[in-house]
Amino acid sequence: MNKAVFLDRDGVINIDYGYIGCLDNFAFIQGVPKALCMLRQMGYLLVLVTNQSGIARGMYTEADFLRINTFMQQSLSLYDAAFDGIYYCPHHPNGQVLRYRTDCICRKPKSGMLFMAKNDLDIDFARSIMIGDHANDLIAGMNAGISTVFLVGTHVEDESGKCESAVIKKDLSSVVDYLKLRQDLL
Repeated sequence: MNKAVFLDRDGVINIDYGYIGCLDNFAFIQGVPKALCMLRQMGYLLVLVTNQSGIARGMYTEADFLRINTFMQQSLSLYDAAFDGIYYCPHHPNGQVLRYRTDCICRKPKSGMLFMAKNDLDIDFARSIMIGDHANDLIAGMNAGISTVFLVGTHVEDESGKCESAVIKKDLSSVVDYLKLRQDLL
């Protein structure tokens, strides 16, 4: 079985401008491509798990989201840092787009996306890591059996009390530095 790093997108991979549905609003957080490459070199699969309620809210389409994924993957592949799997939840229980208005099993803090990835990529949750910028990201990971969770980004002050087992770091690059140090100590 494989070990993986599960990552939220907005606020972890790219700057979170809120409901990012076009390429004009997509920008990587500094250091992300290099950090993802280093995680791959440590033997982790890279798995994106992202709530995209903007689709259900009618703010952008699934096709818009997929265009951003294509750009993101092409950009990251230049660094050997493309995701091995991308899982997204387009649903929201109060969505304006009827097709996506549902209380599903994939919307974090539920763990449906992680279980889909586990089955598709033969992942061992006990050896895996979850990185997010909201407690709901980490709760989804912990509910799946991931015990190593990192809280990063601009919401740390508001979110840290909601998930006391989280290791708090500034950003993805800081998480990688922490993991490298931990590996050297083992």
